[in-house]
Amino acid sequence: MLSLHVRPALGRVLTPIGAALGRAGVTADAITIGGTVGVTGAALYFYPRGRLLAGTLVITVFVLGDMLDGAVARARGSSGRWGAFLDSTLDRISDAAIFGGLLLWFAGRGENSVLAGVTLFCLISGMVVSYAKARAEGLGLGCDVGIAERTERLIVVLVATGLAGLGVPYAQAVGLWLLAGLTAVTVGQRFAEVRRQVRRLEPVVGGGRR
Repeated sequence: MLSLHVRPALGRVLTPIGAALGRAGVTADAITIGGTVGVTGAALYFYPRGRLLAGTLVITVFVLGDMLDGAVARARGSSGRWGAFLDSTLDRISDAAIFGGLLLWFAGRGENSVLAGVTLFCLISGMVVSYAKARAEGLGLGCDVGIAERTERLIVVLVATGLAGLGVPYAQAVGLWLLAGLTAVTVGQRFAEVRRQVRRLEPVVGGGRR
């Protein structure tokens, strides 16, 4: 998974910045909430109006800024369950805003019902990817598998949309179709992983379920 390589590199850059913000009195919760508000506002303002490049640049800034919350929490010694819950929950709002903004564009002035459908599929399947992991962990199972976690999905959709804003032909169509396929595979991988663990822990007896 790309995030395994991206996160350590970003961590080396963001840690000293987060430490400085923590010393200045900035809280991790404030960064998390601010990042979500910024991404949501930019996605729902720029994308439905067809301002794809501007929207992508603003969203990228807020996404990178939002990644500082963990570094700030560590610097302030405030890492905990509340921060993890808040971050994960607000990430879903940001993701929904990005794909929702694109959906409004394609269904409106973008006039592309096919890509509107693909965008909707990416939105729903992305939520399923996240929910599958959360539900599995709630059952005491591991589900940290898949080729398209949130980092990968954001990179694909933002790069494709940014290139479309620059006028690159078919960039957005290729990116969204690719993302739809990768997300569908990830859902399947997570179902298979949880099924494998359940079968190991709760073996089928006499042809039925226990």
